Amino acid sequence: MAADGGKKHQDTRLVHGGSHPEQFDGAVNPPVYRVSTVVSADMEELRQRSKHPPETLAYGRAGTPTHWALQEAIADLEGYKHCLALPSGLSGILISVLGLCASGDHVLVADNVYGPIRLVCCDRLAAWGLEAELFDASVGAGIANQIRPNTKMIIVESPGSLTFDMTDIPAISNVAKEHEILVLADNTWATPLLIDAPALGIDISIHSGTKYIGGHSDVAVGTLSLNDDDLYIRLKWTALLFGYGLSPDDAYLALRGLRTLSVRLKRHEENARVVAEWLQERPEIERMMCPGLPSDPGHAIWRRDFSGMNGLFGFIFKDSISQDAADRFANSLNVFLRGVSWGGYESLVVTNSKDSIKRPVSGWNAPGPTVRLHVGLEDPADLIADLDQAFAAMSDAMAAE
Repeated sequence: MAADGGKKHQDTRLVHGGSHPEQFDGAVNPPVYRVSTVVSADMEELRQRSKHPPETLAYGRAGTPTHWALQEAIADLEGYKHCLALPSGLSGILISVLGLCASGDHVLVADNVYGPIRLVCCDRLAAWGLEAELFDASVGAGIANQIRPNTKMIIVESPGSLTFDMTDIPAISNVAKEHEILVLADNTWATPLLIDAPALGIDISIHSGTKYIGGHSDVAVGTLSLNDDDLYIRLKWTALLFGYGLSPDDAYLALRGLRTLSVRLKRHEENARVVAEWLQERPEIERMMCPGLPSDPGHAIWRRDFSGMNGLFGFIFKDSISQDAADRFANSLNVFLRGVSWGGYESLVVTNSKDSIKRPVSGWNAPGPTVRLHVGLEDPADLIADLDQAFAAMSDAMAAE
């Protein structure tokens, strides 16, 4: 849309979303409200502050102007009416399931989601009287075959965690709408910038803001966004009752990181494309796991639903490469650091054995170990040189065995 006379362009909204200098004596950044107790002039005002749930400054854990600024900015970027800031992306999913599902409900979970999500849904929800069932993330409209009369929610993540397989979210969403089932998506990989979540039929969009939103490997934060007013109130109240309060300092850091998300994400994508295209020519690699590459099996879905990629992708070694050899490769890297998170400014690497990746429904039959790379903001020439010497070190070690 035009920058004047209508809704502002995405980058403009990214810079100005949630910013209200007129409320803070002209300060361009909202202050950090480090507050627990909030006092009132009289008991009537106190009761008004403490309505169910509080919509004004009532108690620190219930939200402050620092939180509201972050939530307003995220909601605007994603195209939803509401956003709730939480301590982690995982907490956003837990709050959504526990706040919107009841004993006896059935939840469908794609088997390629983030491991802790799969674990808590399949191993812990039974204690709450909920039943979670895994499904093959590639099923598309075939999800209809697994829907029951008591199915309440479908949880997806695309690209999938560790394996980067793509899910046809619109196909699943269309079936879900026919049965009045909520679709919840972990959109951390996409960030609020790379997909139009409401257009894909996603009812609740979850982000681990610890990753690209924060962007500096120094904050843990999560968000959930949605349109439905009643569901928002239920989720906000559930978060308050379960004690899921985000530190105002962390909310501030997340908002600060958000302001530069667009420029950082472009650099991550540029670097990642250079590195991924170089890697796909390596003889040690069986297959790249990078939806942004035309050779990737999920590229057509990625191209249809996403406006870009980030710096996170992976690859599968050939069967001649052992796990020990893959670990030697990772241990030989100097610019890439060994770490399990991603989305910060630094490049990271982690290896996974064939047996450590769990796909209980779809199965996982990779010939060799996998490597996940997060390509940071370093010069791509240095990243490629680092990878090249690590391949050489791995080859020398294998030859010496």
